[in-house]
Amino acid sequence: MRRTQMLIALTAGAAVTLAGCGRESESSGSGESAPQTGEAVSTEDVGGTIDVWAMGAEGEKLPDLAKDFEAAHDGVTVNVTAIPWDSAHDKFVTSITAGTTPDLAMVGTTWMGEFAGLDALDPAPGSIDSSVFFEGAQSTTEVDGTAYGVPWYVETRLVYYRTDLAEKAGHSEVPTDWAGFHQMATDLQAKGGSEWGISLQPGGTGSWQTVLPFAWTNGAEVSADDQYTFDTPAMTEAVDYYQSFFTDGLANPKPVADELIANFVNGDEPMFISGPWMRSLVEDTGGEGFAEKYDVAPIPMPEGGSSSSFVGGSNLAVFQSTDNRDTAWAFVQWLTEPETQVSWYEMTTDLPSVQSAWDADALTSDPKLAAFGTQLETAQAPPSFATWEEVVTAFDTAIEQVTKAEKDPAAALQDVQSQAESIGTE
Repeated sequence: MRRTQMLIALTAGAAVTLAGCGRESESSGSGESAPQTGEAVSTEDVGGTIDVWAMGAEGEKLPDLAKDFEAAHDGVTVNVTAIPWDSAHDKFVTSITAGTTPDLAMVGTTWMGEFAGLDALDPAPGSIDSSVFFEGAQSTTEVDGTAYGVPWYVETRLVYYRTDLAEKAGHSEVPTDWAGFHQMATDLQAKGGSEWGISLQPGGTGSWQTVLPFAWTNGAEVSADDQYTFDTPAMTEAVDYYQSFFTDGLANPKPVADELIANFVNGDEPMFISGPWMRSLVEDTGGEGFAEKYDVAPIPMPEGGSSSSFVGGSNLAVFQSTDNRDTAWAFVQWLTEPETQVSWYEMTTDLPSVQSAWDADALTSDPKLAAFGTQLETAQAPPSFATWEEVVTAFDTAIEQVTKAEKDPAAALQDVQSQAESIGTE
């Protein structure tokens, strides 16, 4: 459910000066090199009109939030255009080619490499502190060592499970290890009365977002030295583990996506992996009291591994063609202030990308929601290669062959690696 209540603290007329640091790398608090950044901007005397593109519900809600920015900055007008998700990518590419881009936009995390490669994005000003964001989310803005935007909102994936059925099957919580997790799925099917032990996507579009978390927990990397690395032992072990749920009859190889929530509520599929938006859907379907019948848990890990998940969401980026760079970046910075992030969560349920925003009562008071915040601390993103969307399609196809045709995971990943090398990274 989308909420409309807005809590925001603004200091009208407050001036913020973004000091520049050129394009030099600085040392970050983590000991790693901070991303290269762009020229300084000043918000001391911002004004004029900026055009903003945003997709989906964000495009519909942002005009309401933007009114508060306009109220705090006399002479500023923010024009927001809502863009349908299904046509957004092509619209961006067309506008980049034609030189008709907006001043700034909401940009999908996996599009950053492509758009930066087209020399369309303006490097983020150095005084926007990248360390305030979740590390995995910040990495989605960086292409070849340069930050071309900031994370706006984030999401990650957890294990949803029926606590009542788990207890019936002999489990008080989700095991943190791979072997225990597989056993829980087995017990849910054998002792809990469920038709399946878990619902997992058997390949197809977007399945990488569920598969790669298992690989990351096993220490696998999708890329190294600016090259794709799909055929490593760690990746193969993870895909082999993922396949086991299908070969052992614990996951349906031909699920009906529209039936997932109903099957979770009726107990046929007592576990699945997804993001925070599923909470309201399962609770609305389950009705009064169902919130007490399920919980969420971190992605399980192999012995010696570390729990990780996929970090998604969207970034904010300013285009190089803007005629009002200072105001565009001032709006971006305002949108990533902790108070504004909490307000945006209250309006949309989009999770804050700024870690300190998670200290707000609106987020800490809900244990299930807080669990997503914990997982975000270790969540990871795919590489920002311009060809990622094309390459990951091959990966999704390979997973489908692994789960439905029982193809050997090593052979399937070798095929993906071969295609990735043929496609390249640029």
